[in-house]
Parts: sequence; structure tokens; C-alpha cells
Amino acid sequence: MAITKQPNTLIKTPQTTPTPGLFKLSACLLYELLTIIALSIVFAGIFYALFGDATEGIKRLLQQIFLWVVIGIYYLWCWVKSGQTLAMQAWHLKVVTSDGAQLSMQAAFARYLFASLSLVFLGLGFLWAVIDHNRLFLHDRWLKNKIVLIK
Repeated sequence: MAITKQPNTLIKTPQTTPTPGLFKLSACLLYELLTIIALSIVFAGIFYALFGDATEGIKRLLQQIFLWVVIGIYYLWCWVKSGQTLAMQAWHLKVVTSDGAQLSMQAAFARYLFASLSLVFLGLGFLWAVIDHNRLFLHDRWLKNKIVLIK
């Protein structure tokens, strides 16, 4: 696709939308980490208030699952609603499908699941952006999503 001219508007189509560089992606990931830490502190406190100490046994596993679900709800809500998390808004980034559409709930869930698996494997899926010619994370390459610059 290319830039099309309509009366009094200029529309950027998916192939012409600029992609962020490594610095912007890295800065956004750092901001995302701070958001995750804040959410984890708040919701770990809630879990502690409801269920008590969760430093060992089944409570620890349940707390980890609880935090993964809560953080997942945050990401899914952001990606489906606007395509942007708080960090992405600050850095003027947006996640879209390869054709420029908003992520569906299923696509957002798949993205969260694969991004989580990437973290389990030492963040290799995120490091993939260093060698990817389009600066895509591995999970975005697999799922045909991309992060674009806006504004």
C-alpha cells in the first residue's frame, strides 16, 4: 500500500508507517518494566492482604499466577482499547496488525502469551529486534503484528 490522497486528508497506509528504532523500543521496554513493577507491588499487596504470606508452597505459585493474570489484563485492555500501554503512549508507539488494524482480543492474548514465553527464555524474543530488519520482536514477527511510531 502507499499514501493515498483523499479530499483534505493524507492517510498513511501500513507499509509507509515508520517503525521505531532500537533506542525507542528499549526505552519503552524500560518504562514497561517500571509499570509491571508498580502493578506487581500493588497486587501482591492485595494478594497478601487476602491470603497472607505467599513466600512458599502453593500460595507462592498462586500469587505468581495471579500477578501474571493481572498484568495480562492490563496489557490486553490497553492493546485492544487503543493499541498502546502507558509506556507506549509516552514514547508515541502503537501495536497494530500487519495491515494497520487494531489488535483483536485473541491477537492481544496470543501476543501476551508469546511475549511471556519469550521472557521465560531469557528475553530472546525481545532481543530478536536487534537483528530483525524491521525491528520486530520475535512474537510480533510470528503473529504478524508490528509496533509503529505515531504522531
